[in-house]
Amino acid sequence: MNNHYELIAIGGGSGGLSVAQRAAAHGARVAVVEKAALGGTCVNAGCVPKKIMWYGAAVAGALRDSADYGFTIEQHGFDWGKLIRQREAYIQGIHSWYQTYLADNHVDEIRGTARFAGEHALDIDGQRYTADHIVISPGGRPLVPDVPGAELGITSDGFFALAGQPEEVAVIGSGYIAVELAGLLNALGSRVTLVLRKHQLLKEFEPMLRETLMEEMQESGVNIITNTSVAGVVEEKSGKLRLECSGGISCAGLDTVIWAIGRVPNTQELGLDAAGVETDGRGFVLTDAWQNTNVAGVYAIGDVTGAAALTPVAIAAGRRLADRLFGGIPESKLEYKNIPTVVFSHPPIGSIGVSEDEARAVHGDAVKVYQTRFTPMYHAFTRHKHITAMKLVCVGAEEKVVGCHIIGLGADEMLQGFAVAINMGATKRDFDSTIAIHPTSAEELVTMR
Repeated sequence: MNNHYELIAIGGGSGGLSVAQRAAAHGARVAVVEKAALGGTCVNAGCVPKKIMWYGAAVAGALRDSADYGFTIEQHGFDWGKLIRQREAYIQGIHSWYQTYLADNHVDEIRGTARFAGEHALDIDGQRYTADHIVISPGGRPLVPDVPGAELGITSDGFFALAGQPEEVAVIGSGYIAVELAGLLNALGSRVTLVLRKHQLLKEFEPMLRETLMEEMQESGVNIITNTSVAGVVEEKSGKLRLECSGGISCAGLDTVIWAIGRVPNTQELGLDAAGVETDGRGFVLTDAWQNTNVAGVYAIGDVTGAAALTPVAIAAGRRLADRLFGGIPESKLEYKNIPTVVFSHPPIGSIGVSEDEARAVHGDAVKVYQTRFTPMYHAFTRHKHITAMKLVCVGAEEKVVGCHIIGLGADEMLQGFAVAINMGATKRDFDSTIAIHPTSAEELVTMR
């Protein structure tokens, strides 16, 4: 048995699978090491199951609005279990596809836990493997706070394991995972409290987006408690949970407490010291702009680097790394700028580039902003409405568009095309010279004055 490869990827998530497939396509002998289900967080406890639940929540909204469009519909409840079974069957289909995908792309799958046994050697459940190039791509895991009773709560992983719908839920956190879970649970009929340690949610995003989303979530019935630290969780005699917070605040009668306070890298089992690979104080692997670690021939991509923890980023970084190592493209690397991102909140958010504040900090008075706020046509006569808001951040005499921020119905789908334009260096004049598609919300981006 030949246990030497030209490249081994540690982790069968989006990054590891992508770098392995591209390297194999260039003719390299490649393997992927994974101890759990292939697909990583995205497929198993992230993007894919989250989006399915979000679609379910969107259907609930459409049913709610149907009477305003003239439909008479009898609703006989919502079968959480059926949606979960459908979701898991879909994910199982992806797992089955992966087996063919790896075989068809000549990528070996090694099941087990990998630990470094030297700079270019791995111990995988007692078996030694070596490689010319090793890519660290094990992803991350949800963080659980160090407070009494924390084990009574669940993380986003636990959310996707829920067999039944909780009636009363507290979600702790202010990032995109927290607002997505809070929003979809609320839309599906759970009573939701969102607890923020500070005053705002989505602190890394354009203020217009986070302020509008907070208004919309509260309008939709989510109870948001701000400037509050969690002291612990207590199980009551009834079996329900009580969340204890600072300032004497408590939330009682909870079925579920969800921790959505951040993620940490899966580096604790890798034995990085044996290879001399450096990490920061939080355990994220340090890399340069080319995904190189401090050890020659050892690289890191994806969430484990702490940079832009998004599935498409891990995929792009992996493919570019493989092109550089085996494809004869020495300049190939991922540019970590103008990365579009979507938050599947209610309503959804699409964002690319810098915020107005970030632009002004660098360019001062050379910044010009265009923005609009309106009720989208879909909600023109529905009783339950969501606002759409947009902002373009422009710089210089040519008004180059350096930021595009959208919240509202369809924001998730409309951003992709505008991201292409912004990556190509589009100016406000380019936007203005584009014929609008009417009637749409997206046309506002090319007609703003």
